[in-house]
Amino acid sequence: MKTVKQVSRLTGISVRALHYYDEIGLLKPSDITEAGYRLYDDTALERLQSILFFRELEFPLKDIREIMESPDFDRKAVLREQKKLLELRRDRLDRLISLTRKIIEREETDMDFFVFDKKEIEEYTREAQERWGKTEAYKESRLKREKQTLVEREVSDMGLMEKFRYMGKIKNLAPDSQEARKAVQNLKDFITENYYNCTADILKGLGQMYVCDSRMKENIDRAGGPGTAEFVSEAIEFYCRGDV
Repeated sequence: MKTVKQVSRLTGISVRALHYYDEIGLLKPSDITEAGYRLYDDTALERLQSILFFRELEFPLKDIREIMESPDFDRKAVLREQKKLLELRRDRLDRLISLTRKIIEREETDMDFFVFDKKEIEEYTREAQERWGKTEAYKESRLKREKQTLVEREVSDMGLMEKFRYMGKIKNLAPDSQEARKAVQNLKDFITENYYNCTADILKGLGQMYVCDSRMKENIDRAGGPGTAEFVSEAIEFYCRGDV
């Protein structure tokens, strides 16, 4: 058992913060001495570790408590999800570092602000709500989202933009190439797994939306570079001509 001061020294969390975690029911001490001192066992420290992971990802304390009090809370599963999200954020930081290096070396001439921006995820979600709000696909998406943890939702949204970012890297290839077809298949599978059953008809409709909807087109082009939305749309069209 460790005292609150020992836990504070071990974790870097202030004694005041640990007291506050106790007050809001986020982290209760394992025991309290007759003198009123809080004590924490290994189980409490494991819970604190999970809390700190969530805090590292900037989750509000209220959301952390709700997640951890859920009967479906699985610490190992959450750690795997947190690992995915941390990797996505690491990749974003790598892009920021790369851009900074190019600016320092005067190799970067474009005013690239995409690496700083997360709005593409929010805007894409709003677009999907407007387009699919009354469809069975959207209802299915809503049900899936409601069952997901906050970590899972953010991983899904950031993962979708990563799919577009990758397709931007291969947009110099023919839209009917094997690489393009595989990328469309991965996009289709990702949408099915994280949002709704992406049938051939829905996929074809998405391909048209990606170029016909100006804001959606802009978001995809910001993820993968100019021309990405057109490439994705064409690749989807060729994909849907085959035996999907």
